[in-house]
Amino acid sequence: MYRDQKILVGKTEKGEEIFMLPKMANRHGLIAGATGTGKTVTLKVLAESFSDAGVPVFFADVKGDLAGCCQNGVMNEKISSRLAGLGIAESDFTMKKYPVNFWDVYGEEGMPLRTTITEMGPILLARILGLTEVQTDLLTIAFKVADDNGMLLIDTKDLKAMLNYVAENADELAMQYGNITKQSLAVIVRSVVALETEGADLFFGEPALSVSDWLSRDCDGKGVVQILDCRKLVNNPTMYATFLLWMMSELFETLPEVGDLDKPKMVFFFDEAHLLFTDAPKSLLTKIEQVVKLIRSKGVGIYFITQSPGDIPDGVLAQLGNKVQHALHAYTPSEQKAVKAAAMSYRENPEFDTYETIMALQTGEAICSMLDENGVPGIAMKTTILPPQSLMGGISEEDRRREIDANLLCTKYSNYFDRDSAYEFLQRRNIELEKAAEEEKARIEAEKAAEKERIEAEKAAEKERIAAEKAAEKAALAEQKAAEKAALAEQKAAEKEAAAKKKAVKSAVKGVASSTAGTLGRQLGKTLGSAGGSFGKTLGGNVGASLGRGIIGTLFKL
Repeated sequence: MYRDQKILVGKTEKGEEIFMLPKMANRHGLIAGATGTGKTVTLKVLAESFSDAGVPVFFADVKGDLAGCCQNGVMNEKISSRLAGLGIAESDFTMKKYPVNFWDVYGEEGMPLRTTITEMGPILLARILGLTEVQTDLLTIAFKVADDNGMLLIDTKDLKAMLNYVAENADELAMQYGNITKQSLAVIVRSVVALETEGADLFFGEPALSVSDWLSRDCDGKGVVQILDCRKLVNNPTMYATFLLWMMSELFETLPEVGDLDKPKMVFFFDEAHLLFTDAPKSLLTKIEQVVKLIRSKGVGIYFITQSPGDIPDGVLAQLGNKVQHALHAYTPSEQKAVKAAAMSYRENPEFDTYETIMALQTGEAICSMLDENGVPGIAMKTTILPPQSLMGGISEEDRRREIDANLLCTKYSNYFDRDSAYEFLQRRNIELEKAAEEEKARIEAEKAAEKERIEAEKAAEKERIAAEKAAEKAALAEQKAAEKAALAEQKAAEKEAAAKKKAVKSAVKGVASSTAGTLGRQLGKTLGSAGGSFGKTLGGNVGASLGRGIIGTLFKL
């Protein structure tokens, strides 16, 4: 309840009012207590009061019972009894509703709440992916390479494309960014794929959340209550915690320095706060502690809701000035030690034993310690917490959908779009490289074809030259043979002619000789015949003729 510029939290048994000063609300706070002790009621009372003060509020709705903020509360026996115990008349306690924006990273129970891979950053993303220190360093290198090359990492396909690019160019990038192990990059890609199956493709994308849309008030000046439905998200504790840390970091990095204000610019309530720190690496715990310390100057108050103060690291716990401690139960030595530690964190009240009181608190009661105007923690006060003014509990799906559809931001955040980013850039690059490779291949093939054509042309020319030479040689040889044949024919003709002439001469000579020999023989025969009578004539004639022919023949032979 917001009254007299103060936030009324509850009253003591003596009727003393316990207030939280809005100007000290950015010094952060803690709401702790066992299950069922009233932490959710305290959260709602504070959130409603901040809204009445015009301060925008964010809280994570883990069980779905905070959605009733958007509807008027209903007076019932419990609330009446609580008011009576506090000495507050029902007429002075107005049941009302508050302006609410419903969000859901899965886009099912509220407007889609998205962020980009770049905005999440490598450290928080590494925690979601469950990476080792070495793998986290490689993821950081991938982010650095993307940043140096002006490539946006918006969704998971951008991240996978960048990791593949780094792996493919590991040898070239190693000299500038350090050793890059392809096997480790493959493990990161596998983790990203696993994250996609859990819905990462839904909450990594655009339009990403603009923090300025959370710093709003309605027409009545009430701060708008931003409710993140986490009933599904909390099933993945690491993702739930990391997403809340991202939102806190986003506020820290986005909002300007404003110093100490009369009231915060915004207040964050982180339910199940122990999930923020469970298994968190030292580097992340250091970052959380740093943000908690410094975000106060940005006008933001952070309130952690958890079961035991021991769930919060000491470095962060020391920054929480406004504390509401509901009942704790101590059944084991370790639990008793935790209760003692919680009791010792309060300024002692001489009227009661804080340790014993914490364990004896009833539902709706708490030990409160608020910062005064000078920032000094008040002494421990046993307080009965006020009831909420809005509806306590969940709402129907029809009412939730009606609230979502009527919201002006629904149109802005419901229309998913995929702008040009690393994936598209690398796709174009690969296409250009393939095109260049094809062109180079075509050029090389063209050069090879031209070279082959040149060689074939040279071979053809050489073959033609050789053929021409052979043809010329053949022609010369044929001409030579023809000339030799002609010469031989001419020689044979001459020889034949000479032989004919010789034969003719022989014939002529033979005839002359024959005639002459005959004549001589006959003359000789006659002479012999004259000497031997008629027989002798005949014989002498024949012998003389033969003798004459023999003489002539011998002469021819000679």
